[in-house]
Amino acid sequence: MTAPLPMADRCFGITNIKTHIPLILDLDEHNYDAWRELFLTHCLTFDVLRHVDGMSTPDGDNDQQWLKRDGLVKLWIYGTLTPPLFKSSFKTGGTARDVWIRIENQFRSNKEVRAMQIDNEIRNLEIGDQSTLVYAQRLKSLADLLSNLEAPVNERSLVMYMLNGLNEKFDNIINAIKHQKPFPLFDDAKSMLLDEESRLKRFNKPNPQSTDHASSPTALLTDSSPSTQHSQHRNNSRGR
Repeated sequence: MTAPLPMADRCFGITNIKTHIPLILDLDEHNYDAWRELFLTHCLTFDVLRHVDGMSTPDGDNDQQWLKRDGLVKLWIYGTLTPPLFKSSFKTGGTARDVWIRIENQFRSNKEVRAMQIDNEIRNLEIGDQSTLVYAQRLKSLADLLSNLEAPVNERSLVMYMLNGLNEKFDNIINAIKHQKPFPLFDDAKSMLLDEESRLKRFNKPNPQSTDHASSPTALLTDSSPSTQHSQHRNNSRGR
């Protein structure tokens, strides 16, 4: 039976970092803050956080144990990046702290630009052919991204963005929400829209009885077209 690793060496027992940090850092997904939280928590758990925050330095040039730990943390970082981000972050040599700073700078340097892009998207988002639930979830996701970029959207503005992107079939409920006092929170307004969507679906549901009536034998008996009336007149004349 293999002896358990000492507490100080538990980090070397990790063979697949993705089982511990399932989130892959991606510039396009704007998920840096969530990835950062997961990664720092993981490093804290395995007692290597000081390699990331720069508080740990080697004890001389030949501190092999420190170098092995630092190299392991670098592998963890590189193993949780998308291929494009890996290419832009990779450099030979350096420490785990150096890699961490390069990645952080890529995300932080363009924060204002990304916030402006997302703000424009959330202001102009429309429901289109989406369900109300999918539409509302997309709005909330964009609002969360703006919060991560330190440009949060207040509740009233988020509700107005949601109402502005609806189509004309929601006109009645839009007017009701706008005049509610106090003005509803986002989740409350979303619930009202979901109820209205369900009502509209019931209201517009086709009546199966009217469809059956059009193809029933009774409909054939009541045919009063000119050709039918002429045929009936000839038959009546022959009888006489």
